[in-house]
Amino acid sequence: MANSLCAEYNSTSVSRLTDKTVVLGVGGGIAAYKAAEITRLLVQRGAKVRVMMTPNAREFITPLTLQTLSQNPVATDTFSLTEESQIGHIRLADAADLILIAPATADLIAKAAVGIADDLVTTVLLATRAKVAFAPAMNVHMYAHPTVQGNLATLRSRGISIFEPGEGDLACGYEGKGRLEDPSIIVEELERMLAPRDLEGQRILVTAGPTQEAIDPVRFVSNRSSGKMGFAIARAAVARGAEVRMVAGPSSLPTPRAVERFDTVSAAEMLGVTSQNFPWCTALVMAAAIADFRPANPASNKLKKNSRGLDLKMVSIADELPRLAAKRGSRVMIGFAAETNDLEANARDKLKRKGLDLIVANDVTQEGAGFGVDTNIVTLITPDGVALSHPKLSKDGVADLILDRLVSIHASKHRRLRAVR
Repeated sequence: MANSLCAEYNSTSVSRLTDKTVVLGVGGGIAAYKAAEITRLLVQRGAKVRVMMTPNAREFITPLTLQTLSQNPVATDTFSLTEESQIGHIRLADAADLILIAPATADLIAKAAVGIADDLVTTVLLATRAKVAFAPAMNVHMYAHPTVQGNLATLRSRGISIFEPGEGDLACGYEGKGRLEDPSIIVEELERMLAPRDLEGQRILVTAGPTQEAIDPVRFVSNRSSGKMGFAIARAAVARGAEVRMVAGPSSLPTPRAVERFDTVSAAEMLGVTSQNFPWCTALVMAAAIADFRPANPASNKLKKNSRGLDLKMVSIADELPRLAAKRGSRVMIGFAAETNDLEANARDKLKRKGLDLIVANDVTQEGAGFGVDTNIVTLITPDGVALSHPKLSKDGVADLILDRLVSIHASKHRRLRAVR
């Protein structure tokens, strides 16, 4: 099952975890059972997972479970008669691209902070040069204790990433902060740790999702956009070091970490908020599916069904983007074209009309490239006529392709500005 999941994911993704070795250190807390889900998600993204466990961790989850999910032997002892010729803790430390300690107990955190190496996990932590992350999980009062917080501050000062625990009901019966972060978020944070920091200093404004145009207080005209592409771009931009603001249409998708979100409903609202934030940004990525038409006269009361049906007069919505393009300065502007026919011709026309630096075109009739799915098939088109077509990728993968181009366009603009000066 793990092989099939991995193959399915890798056929459409360019995960930064693919072919990376992640050493997962499992501490002895009740949250140790979540190491199984973390392992599964890492393998699904193409990572090579090597698990090491403290003696107490084996009281909560068996090595066999993690061995089955990781498809690799689980290391439990500092000294192994079968592996000591290779010096096991050094081999694990050298092999790692990333080390994740999850759950990180108060004991493990304290040992790492002062450099104690009395078991396999703590010994590997001293021997590695890889990036390290801790995901704490413990009783709410233990987590709040000044000693624990001081030890976490020490680890942060050494460049170790700390994935803060969540809040809620804890296994000990208390309620508060101390619950291990959701495994999917932990894995997302690990991907961020591997991202290039080539957008540091950039302020990126992203639009995402659909808009809704009222017919009456009950009904509206909208489109099939889920917002997944825009949210993926916002998430990837943060991972690469940018400050990100996102103007979102109606969507139930969770806000990516460190993204400032502005919720809107209608096209007028989305365009208005985008215009207000435009002076702030160094790049605008317009991934939202903004309505082109709206009902001319929305009813103030619910329209009743009748045998005559309903004639709905629609009017065009003014396009604000050419106006923004006219005062862009050195800002990068990227748009999208969701088409059903004549993909490149229609996209090139939109690129020219709106004065964009890049347009991302996709044929929504293609399987895996439409609305609501986790993949996309795109062609990136530039004003000089270059069109780069890409195979089906995850939307996270497409987001990175777009941001790669954004970095290149931004650098080119600034080279031209320096040449003029």
